[in-house]
Amino acid sequence: MALRYYQVEAKQAVMDYWAETPGNPLVVSATGTGKAMMQASLTCDLLAGWSDLRIMNTTHVVELVESNFKELVGMSPFAPCGIWAASLGRSDRSAQVLFSQIQSVHDKAVQIGHVDILQIDEAHLVPFKQATMYRRLIDALLEVNPDMKVNGFTATDFRLDGGRLTEGEGRLFDAVVYDYGLRRGIDDGYLTPITSKPVGTKYDMTGVGRSMGEYKASDYREAVDTESLNRRVVEEVLDTEGHRKKALIFCRGVEHAGHIRDEFRRQGRSVELVHGGTPAGERRRTIEDLKSGKLWGVVNDNILSTGTNIVGADLLVDLYRTMSASRYVQRAGRLTRVIYPPGFDPEAVEAEARRAAIASWIKPNGRYMDFAGNISEHGPVDMVQPRKPGSGSGEAPIKICPECEEICHASARVCHCCGNEFVFEEKPKFAERPTDAPILSSEATEWRTVTDRRFDFHQGKAGKLDSVKVTYICAMTGIREWLGPGHHGKFKSNTDRFWAIHGGQRPFPKTVMEWLERQLELNTTAEIAVTPNPGFKSNPWKVTDHKPGTERAHVNDNVPTAANDNGIGHARWDELEVPF
Repeated sequence: MALRYYQVEAKQAVMDYWAETPGNPLVVSATGTGKAMMQASLTCDLLAGWSDLRIMNTTHVVELVESNFKELVGMSPFAPCGIWAASLGRSDRSAQVLFSQIQSVHDKAVQIGHVDILQIDEAHLVPFKQATMYRRLIDALLEVNPDMKVNGFTATDFRLDGGRLTEGEGRLFDAVVYDYGLRRGIDDGYLTPITSKPVGTKYDMTGVGRSMGEYKASDYREAVDTESLNRRVVEEVLDTEGHRKKALIFCRGVEHAGHIRDEFRRQGRSVELVHGGTPAGERRRTIEDLKSGKLWGVVNDNILSTGTNIVGADLLVDLYRTMSASRYVQRAGRLTRVIYPPGFDPEAVEAEARRAAIASWIKPNGRYMDFAGNISEHGPVDMVQPRKPGSGSGEAPIKICPECEEICHASARVCHCCGNEFVFEEKPKFAERPTDAPILSSEATEWRTVTDRRFDFHQGKAGKLDSVKVTYICAMTGIREWLGPGHHGKFKSNTDRFWAIHGGQRPFPKTVMEWLERQLELNTTAEIAVTPNPGFKSNPWKVTDHKPGTERAHVNDNVPTAANDNGIGHARWDELEVPF
């Protein structure tokens, strides 16, 4: 199969980098975009140019060792390659191109001998610390050949504990030479879109401490692993997304995973459990049963976040809150594998046709159900910015307001957005209400029903003009936008359009106060169209269009208006008698 344009560009970027510098390059390519093919093609080109090169490919998951090996053999059937992985019963230590599992070779540098190029798959798992399997192997191979080059491939160019792979003391990689992200893959029609909707059940993390850059397992299990909460989670999954075909369920710990599996079974779904201690053969059979349709879902304790290719997975239930942005992104990436209609050739058409083919077939999107709060923790999956590790406990100097999800400094006493007073305690407390943050920074426009609407005066800052803040209540979510009756240009035009389509009389209001005084002229808003608003966690949705209702709005909840209502519209504010 011919390489896609980005695979060719990624391969060439590595070669161009080495032509200019002897450093260690890193290729970032989203999950599902064919990193195995990139590595295989690069290996073939290197062997074609320098036939005596010794190349070693290593990673941590045996499934990746096997798939990377098969990719090269499929591309070059007579390539001089072998495998060293105890899980596969192979130790072809003399192979010119050696595919290896790090657990089997980390202390075997002497037996391996001279290596010219070391390729590392899932490079985000290479720690900065020296006393680790990857570092011991690399240091020992460099003693054999000080000129050995290292190049890495990963979907996330940041470490599990925060910070970029190319930054900081102890880094292995010098530069990201190519980056093909999730957003580009979806726009190109090579990845399935991910969608996220609010969930009604949210974990209460009160009392969950942190240790070693992650939430404490014992505290976490005590907070979330209860019979009633497990039942509510499973019921909500099946009520809202029970029509999905293949589900991956991520839990924290084997015990929690077992309880969730049992609850799904009690509610009639065929679900199995795999974990770190599951024998390799059993794990392989379970995955194959999910792929074939014998199983509806597989529960796991995060071992399926990398190295497992389940193309048909269209539902991910995340019950494992993590402080690691890398784990979150890798997990969500399980949903992006594409299924095109039979006979469809994605390479013969443009991106628009590929997107249309995905949308019309059996997996138009993947649903990410975020019960754990990872979207609020890290942001949209295609816009994640890793925290830089600090010199102290590793906790980020921020906190999230439990009322409005505004990001505030850790020392703040009051939320600057909603005025909520923080309760200071050593252990973090997170919002119990459902989150409505988008899983992608740019999802398709969706229409939401408006159950209430409110206009408020919004004072301009730093000399800017005042505006009208509009708050729409959609189910349990408040979505805001701003209108500018006193502004000019497009902002004013959009404001006048809102007034006109909602039945307001001419002339248009020219000030915020005039708008508020005349708001009873307007009909209700029946629906709003929204798209994600990346970078604004307190207001993660942007309003792009409106559908007006057929009835006039009220300034309060009294219908008909109560006799003692004092809302704007009954008298001008400057005509009221003020007793001072």
